[in-house]
Amino acid sequence: MSDISKKDYNKLSDSMAEKSPIIKNTAFAFLVGGLVCAIGQILLDFYSSLDVSDKVAGALVTVTLILFSAILTAIGVYDKIAKLAGAGTLVPVTGFANSIVSPAMEFVPEGYILGVGVKIFSIAGPVLTYGGLTSVICGLIYYFMRGMQ
Repeated sequence: MSDISKKDYNKLSDSMAEKSPIIKNTAFAFLVGGLVCAIGQILLDFYSSLDVSDKVAGALVTVTLILFSAILTAIGVYDKIAKLAGAGTLVPVTGFANSIVSPAMEFVPEGYILGVGVKIFSIAGPVLTYGGLTSVICGLIYYFMRGMQ
């Protein structure tokens, strides 16, 4: 066992860690996230031109973006884009679709029930759980704050 202190270990670790190009990463995330949103707007305009309600057009945009990201994940392109763009691809609904499709594809060899069925939400599950919990807490805060007025 080594006699290195936690402080020395952290110093050594920081000196060996690769520095992240924050400006470049932020720019790519912004551009790719903006591109996803622009594609969403183009789809919304297209679906709206088909004489459907705004609600239906919005749902069609969401489904289309999920389908595109699932297909890009399946053919191995989405991960390459995400590596370059980071949060620009992970924050929109496309990132959520990727977090469902990736584990599903990875665990197919283990079977559809014990592989895909069990592991499909391994990445998205915590997001759903904590997102739901946070919405309940915010709802309760809103409810009680409204009652105090």
